[in-house]
Amino acid sequence: MAHEYEEHVREQRQQKEEYFAESPRSPIPRSAQADFAGLEYFPVDPSMRFEAELHEHADPESLTVETTAGNAQEYLRWGEFHLEIEGETVTIQAYKGDPSEDRLWVPFRDETNSEETYGAGRYLDLERDRHYEDGTWLIDFNMAYNPTCAYNEAYECPLIPTENWLDVRIEAGEKAYPDEPHAPDR
Repeated sequence: MAHEYEEHVREQRQQKEEYFAESPRSPIPRSAQADFAGLEYFPVDPSMRFEAELHEHADPESLTVETTAGNAQEYLRWGEFHLEIEGETVTIQAYKGDPSEDRLWVPFRDETNSEETYGAGRYLDLERDRHYEDGTWLIDFNMAYNPTCAYNEAYECPLIPTENWLDVRIEAGEKAYPDEPHAPDR
């Protein structure tokens, strides 16, 4: 079972790399796709995959999140997960852009940022039809990814709310992009 899971994660990573190298919608500009050397990842670690209950907030508060372009986006602080990572109990908030969405946005920073991973943090997207079953959500840090602004300066990305700055190392998922962010194609 663990081997199948690891193979599944590797296949998803390969599909992402192919998309980045070939798609006209890739954050890697068309002019740079031929030289795209790929992405870097931590080895797949099944211990960084958690099943947890979402403790929904009774009255979700609105949260203004700054972006890399100096603007702001509004989210709802929808609920929180309690996970045990490196022997520490960690609380991580989950957000929604709209209460009717069937997905949660789980951005985070951790102790690997600026050294091994993108300095501004990484994201997880949790979709009800893929990551929820019998009252629990699947939070898989092996699927943590960089925001598009890590690859291309043309993109505007929400920054990680300070309440999701974790004091542990998340050695799973995507590492820092090995190149500098590209300037937008003109």
